[in-house]
Amino acid sequence: MSEQGMGSKLRGLVARGAAVLAMSLWLGAAASAAEIQTLEIVTKSGVQVFAVEVATTEQEKTTGLMYRKELADGRGMLFDFSPEQPVSMWMKNTFIPLDMIFIRADGRISRIAENTVPQSLAIIASGPPAKGVLEVIAGTARKYGIAPGDRVAHPLFNGR
Repeated sequence: MSEQGMGSKLRGLVARGAAVLAMSLWLGAAASAAEIQTLEIVTKSGVQVFAVEVATTEQEKTTGLMYRKELADGRGMLFDFSPEQPVSMWMKNTFIPLDMIFIRADGRISRIAENTVPQSLAIIASGPPAKGVLEVIAGTARKYGIAPGDRVAHPLFNGR
């Protein structure tokens, strides 16, 4: 191989190594923020599956999705507010619009706050008591036909 070819190959390996390192660091940071689990929502049109970070500690629940610039379709954050209780959320320091899905202890969706306003300090209340809140990118509920009364399958709700 020529010297120029070796240099090009070396630059390619270095670039790939840097990309792998950056991805590992990002995944490590995300994993330390909250554990990733599968959550399913049974709608009239079928089952929708999400990969969710589960916020259980006070720090995780306080920070939530703050400061993030994007959230992929099919991803979200599930807040554990055990036991079931009235829940209030806001969008302070949250840069992306979200749908907030309030879920009762039995796994039924009680309320959906669609297209919440980024960085708003307005209180978004659960209405009836909730055990969990699922935050997903704005438009998700409408896109997948998610509605109050739909059932959420996840271990947080009656061990499902």
